Amino acid sequence: MTVSRRGLVAAALATPALARAQGAAWRPDRQITMIVAYAAGGGTDTAARTIARFMEKDLGQPVVVLNRPGAGGEIGINAVADARPDGTTFGILNTPGLVTIPIERQPRWTLDSFTFVAGLVEDPGVIAVHPDSGITDATQLIAAARQADGFTIAAQGLGSTSFLSVRMLEHAAGVRFEPVIYPSLPQGVLALGQKEVRGAAANLGESQVMAEGKPWRMVGVMADARSPLAPDLPTFKEQGIDVTIGSLRGFVGPKGVPGEITARLATVIAAIYRDPAFIALAQRTQQPLRFLDQAAYAAHLNEANARFRALWAARPWL
Repeated sequence: MTVSRRGLVAAALATPALARAQGAAWRPDRQITMIVAYAAGGGTDTAARTIARFMEKDLGQPVVVLNRPGAGGEIGINAVADARPDGTTFGILNTPGLVTIPIERQPRWTLDSFTFVAGLVEDPGVIAVHPDSGITDATQLIAAARQADGFTIAAQGLGSTSFLSVRMLEHAAGVRFEPVIYPSLPQGVLALGQKEVRGAAANLGESQVMAEGKPWRMVGVMADARSPLAPDLPTFKEQGIDVTIGSLRGFVGPKGVPGEITARLATVIAAIYRDPAFIALAQRTQQPLRFLDQAAYAAHLNEANARFRALWAARPWL
């Protein structure tokens, strides 16, 4: 969901006064590393590099983005969980992977292994096809999947938003697809352009950036309402298919980061979300901003955890 400038200001002002007071004292004495659990060029990487530029101005230290892709995000999440809680290493981590990986398998971390600072961007899922396919909407996509023996859709890793959006679409529409895993969205875009696959799953914001000038037709967005990023793109719900999923990207540290540090960083991020230059850049790079303070972000993750555990119990997606 994209929020208005007024909404960003209101959300930022909701940061607790105590956190603002505590956070005023801490300043880093060396660079901060911001880990991204996916390859460069995707939506999470864009979000990280955008906010890093603005954090540097306030913190007075470099904020360096480090891409640690692999295993559907698990490698990068491991790196955040394993970091020293001294305020020098954080990550821009995504749902659903942050909650679904421990459901699917047994990584060496759980939600209790992290310090959650702020939610940043929430990007709904989309499905795209090649313009030559003759498919123009979600209804035609489902009809084509019913007729095909293995309708292939590019996705970005088991348990990722794109992978789960395919599985949830299958469940909602009563069809079967064949997800084809690529390490990054750019590779999935290329595969669709070269007709190696018949469709591709992505998030709306990064989809619009990556698909500029490329053969790419979105057939629907998996949200409750149309996005201001693409007001002419109907939701799947509008087209009779009840499926909603998206990726919330948040600023996360390892467990045990002192409250003084997280409060300071939460205050810095809230201030950035009031900056017209940041808002304008986020709009140009197709980032659906959604600021969540520490309490709201943690609550969102707990709700997502319960929802995906219920889905896994009903129909495991692996």
